[in-house]
Amino acid sequence: MEVEVDLDGAGNYEVDVKPSFLKHMLETLSKHSLIDLKVKAQGDLAHHVVEDVALTIGKALDEALGTREGIARFGFAYAPMDDALARAAVDLSGRSFAVVNLKIKSPQVEDLRAEDAAHFLRSFSDAGRLNLHVKVLYGVDDHHKVEAAFKSLALALRQAVSLDQRIKGVASVKGSL
Repeated sequence: MEVEVDLDGAGNYEVDVKPSFLKHMLETLSKHSLIDLKVKAQGDLAHHVVEDVALTIGKALDEALGTREGIARFGFAYAPMDDALARAAVDLSGRSFAVVNLKIKSPQVEDLRAEDAAHFLRSFSDAGRLNLHVKVLYGVDDHHKVEAAFKSLALALRQAVSLDQRIKGVASVKGSL
C-alpha cells in the first residue's frame, strides 16, 4: 500500500488499484477536490483493499492537515451525475463520524460490492478524523449515484481544506480541534 496526498495540488492522480470502479472513484475524488493523489495498492480480497485504501488515504489527509490551522474546516456541496444527485458535508474537526446513504439497489456497482462503497466512506472518515455526511438524494443508475456521492465529497473537501487568511489558528471557539 502506497499513498501520497498533496492538499495544494491541482487534481492530478496516479491510481493503481482494483476494483476498477474504486480506481475510477479515487480519480474522481482527486480531480474534483484538487487534491493530488497517488495510490498503489493490492491485497488478498477486494474488501480489504477498499478498506485499507480508505484508511490510508484518510490517515494521509489527517497528517497533511497538520494542526488544521487556517483551514476553512467546513465544506458542503451538491453534485449531479446524469439522473443522480448527491449531497456531501464535511467538518475537518478532528473527530470522526460518518452518515452515509448511497441508495444503492444492486449488490454490485461495476466490479465493486455495493456495501464496500459505503464502507470506504466510513473508513475514510474514521482515519481522516473528519465528520462526513453523504446522501444520494435521488437517482436510478447505481454507478451514477456513487459517482455523484464521490463528486460531492470532492467538492466539499476542496472547500474544507482551503486556507483562509482571515482564520487565525483553528476555526473553533474552543481554540483547538
